[in-house]
Formats: sequence, C-alpha cells, structure tokens
Amino acid sequence: MDSKVWVANNLAARLLADPWTPQSIATAIDAVLGKIHHRTRQALVVRLVAIGKIHGPPSPRFLTAYLIDSEFFRPVRSRSVATVLDPPRFAPIAAFADLQTPQLSTLGELAEWLDHSPEQVEWMADERRTHRRATRPALQHYRYTFIAKSGGKTRLIEAPKARLKAIQRKILRGILSGVPIHACAHGFAPGRSCLSGAQIHASEAVVATFDLAQFFPSIGVARVHGLFRNLGYPWAVSRQLAGLCTTVTPASVFQALPRTERLVWDIQALYRIPHLPQGAPTSPTLANLLSWGLDRRLHGLAQAAEANYTRYADDLAFSGGNDFAAGIERFRETVKKIAKEEGFSLNAKKTRVMPRNTRQRVTGVLVNEHCNTGRSEFETLKAILYNCGRTGSTAQNRSEVTNFRSHLEGRVNWVEHVNPYRGAKLRRLFDRIDWSFDHRR
Repeated sequence: MDSKVWVANNLAARLLADPWTPQSIATAIDAVLGKIHHRTRQALVVRLVAIGKIHGPPSPRFLTAYLIDSEFFRPVRSRSVATVLDPPRFAPIAAFADLQTPQLSTLGELAEWLDHSPEQVEWMADERRTHRRATRPALQHYRYTFIAKSGGKTRLIEAPKARLKAIQRKILRGILSGVPIHACAHGFAPGRSCLSGAQIHASEAVVATFDLAQFFPSIGVARVHGLFRNLGYPWAVSRQLAGLCTTVTPASVFQALPRTERLVWDIQALYRIPHLPQGAPTSPTLANLLSWGLDRRLHGLAQAAEANYTRYADDLAFSGGNDFAAGIERFRETVKKIAKEEGFSLNAKKTRVMPRNTRQRVTGVLVNEHCNTGRSEFETLKAILYNCGRTGSTAQNRSEVTNFRSHLEGRVNWVEHVNPYRGAKLRRLFDRIDWSFDHRR
C-alpha cells in the first residue's frame, strides 16, 4: 500500500474514533502526522470541521479520499505511523443528541444487541446483494403477496420472515420509536390516526387530497442509511441497519405473474434497487422520519396559503377557505414540484379537489361539517348486520371473505371510532348475530 494512503487510512480512523470537534481533530492530526506547520494544520482542521458540520462525520472511504486529495494533508515521509485500531465513535447530530438510543459503534456490538451472530446479521442485511438473484423461497428473506387494487392494478406486499421481522421490531422499538416525527404526520404515529388527521379539515370551503405514487419503494437505502448516520451510528453499522430495513425484490417474484398482471417496468425498476418494503414493521416509521423534509415544506406552503395540511402515509390533505380555493390550481403545481424535489411523485389520477357542496373525504372520513361516515356506507353495513342476525352470516358473505366475523367487526369498530352514535347501533346488531353455523368466520 502506498505510504500516503496508509497514513490517510489511519488518520481517518483516528478522526472517526474521537469527537468531531476542532480540538479533537487537531489532536488526531498531531498524533498521526506529528508536528506540521501550524497554518497547514489549522487549514486542515477548518476544512474537516466543515465536512461534518451538517451531516456528521463522513464515511471512512470518503474521509481517506478527501485527505489524499487535500493540499493540506502533508505526511512526513520519514515518520512511521502505527495502525489505529480504535472503533469509530457513536456521534449523533445535535438534533438527536438527547435520544436514548443504544450506542453501537461496531458490527460486533450491533450483532450482540440483535442477539445474532455477525454472519447471520450480514446475511439478513444482504450486504453482498445476493437476494436479488434468489429464486428459491427458502433463500428469500420475505414472503411476497400481490393485492388487487381498484382499477385492475396490484400492490406488492413484502412481509419479512419471522427471524428478520423480530430483528426489525427490535430496531423499531429500540432505535426508531423514540425519534420524533413531524406534527403533520398522522399515520402510524402514537396518539394520532386517520381520524385525528381528518378532524383538522372539517368545515372548510375546499379540501384537496393528493396521493404519493409508490410511497414505500420510492424511499431508497441511501436515505435510510443517512438517517441512521444522523442518529449517530458509524458508517458500517448504519449500512447494516439500513440493509436490515430495506430489500431488493428478486426478479423471479415478478416473473411468476402472468404478463398482463405484472407491474409496469418503471415500477418494477423501483423494486429492483434497495427500498423500504411495504409489510416490514420498520417501514411506516422510517417513511415518516424520511418524509420530514416533505412535511416541513408542505406545512410551510399551507401556512403561506392560510390552509391546513396533514399526511397519512401516502395521502396528503389540504383544506382552507375561499382564498385557498381561488388559488388551488397554482397550489397543486407547487405541491407537485415540492414532492418531486423531495424524491416523491404524485399520482395525478388520485388528485381530488372537493368544494363544500360535494362530499369532502379525507382518508375515508367525511369532513363537510364534522367528521362522519358516509350515509350509504352506514346503511349498507347496517343491512348486512341485520340480515346476518336474521338469516345467518354465511348468506351475507357474498365475497367469501375468509374471516367474515373479524371483517365485519373491523368495519363496526371503524364506525364507532368516527361516529360513536352510529357505531352503537351497529354494535347492537353485531352482538345479536349467531356465529355458530358460520364455518368461514
């Protein structure tokens, strides 16, 4: 190895093992390079401090390359440099400095925290990118299910297998759950729901809703890695954490479908690179955290237009008075632009602008005057429950739902949540049903 590269590698290791402060950087330079001209040292310190000011300490590879290319990196040829074996330091950015997250500085510490061997963690993190070529289900970390959507399209659910799911749950509870999300995010957030988000838009002159296309697969591994770096984890640990929370969908998953049912090629392309899998327990929280910039900018846009803004997963909702309604077309274009700059795209077919004289819906909740369920939906469910009590549930299960009892109870729970008065009526009908003869309940 070239001597300059050797010195750069070890100086990088020493820098990453200490706090990223001017004094610590100067001390590391003195320890590795020895006595150099004070102006040269100061210039190098200033530039290294600037590198880590926004996003924290850089990766070892970047830091080594930067040192080699810097005119202020001048190792003394006659000076021997010992190998630096100290691990990189856990160093969160200022915004996350007070979080109570486990301080893991090495891959060994991460594996021990996850209660798995380093080899097992590396394999499940797919560090070598072999998962994309896995054709046998036994070698795949996820189970794949295609769910039919409206309009004849399909959605891919990628559910991690038991061991990986347990690891993801530990990452969720131990690391991610304590990181604050934006106040405008109401999906998958403690104390918030689609109802809490809908309530903000009740009784407004106009409501506009937008849909983010391919929300989860649009979020790639680089952004996930960057989040873990900001939380303080060294580059290698962040890479492995990001690998455990993202996946590449094997090509065989799509090839197993008939051609007419396969996702279009540009959507398949999103799944062929590491992305957040819809179905992993970590994905909703990671998506919320990585949408912070989107939420911050859209909230600011809404405030400037004297409007309200909420997001529930991939559903964006805005509402406001007559002035907001008058400028809705230009507002829509600005939302589209911001979403694109933040790495997302809008599904134009799902954009809705709803004046007060129409049914205004936000995440399935009517918000014209106050939050409510639709009258027709209520009457339909009421009739189904009544007939189940009169003639039995089997005849009412026309779609042959596997667990019809749980399906109906979930719908009753939803109405109870939105409109307790209507929900109480449905609950009384549900409780009168005799399920003993329903073999599909």
